[in-house]
Amino acid sequence: MKQVPALKIDGITIGQSLAIIEYLEETRPTPRLLPQDPKKRAHVRMISDLIASGIQPLQNLSVLKQVGQEKQLSWAQQAISSGFNALERILQSTAGKYCVGDEVSMADLCLVPQVANADRYKVDLTPYPTISRISKSLLTLEAFQVSHPCRQPDTPPELRA
Repeated sequence: MKQVPALKIDGITIGQSLAIIEYLEETRPTPRLLPQDPKKRAHVRMISDLIASGIQPLQNLSVLKQVGQEKQLSWAQQAISSGFNALERILQSTAGKYCVGDEVSMADLCLVPQVANADRYKVDLTPYPTISRISKSLLTLEAFQVSHPCRQPDTPPELRA
């Protein structure tokens, strides 16, 4: 599809964020990104899928080009707000310090770039206090700071930190 991310590792190339994360979890399980508890693991996967499949594709650049320049901002804001409404309700019952309890998980890896997109498209985060709190907590961790979308080498200059 000529999309990122793609990871070349162990003699294979893996596309798509969740497939990459699951592969890393299975081959390099430290730190653990999926909880041992099956119910918590299901919550992590549900949140990750909601973000990666239900929110992010609707405001992906290839979709926004099809929407047209004059409607891009409102389209992206609607897509993100609709998804964040559902996500906020879920997180109110699953969150501790992070998306599911007090350990960083795959869901957290999905959340931070989506909040960055919300900022990019000027989405008011006031209605989403749980999302905002978790994102701020995650951004205190070095791994999230250095991997933030605004710090990537291919980030357009106007979006860099």
